[in-house]
Amino acid sequence: MKLIQWMDSNARKMKWYDISLVKLTVFFTTLFLVTAFPVFRDFALGISWQIYLVIAIVLMLPLLKKMFF
Repeated sequence: MKLIQWMDSNARKMKWYDISLVKLTVFFTTLFLVTAFPVFRDFALGISWQIYLVIAIVLMLPLLKKMFF
């Protein structure tokens, strides 16, 4: 439980650009893994694009709920 409280307190300290930096860090780390390690590339390219679309929609639903409802 203390981990969640620690994450909440640190998230409140973040500015809008910090969230963007986290997104960019994840993006470029993913690109690094895909280009540096063939296992990650084969895994990422071996999955159908529809699976990625379903995952994106499922992960987007809580955000849309918070933004519009």
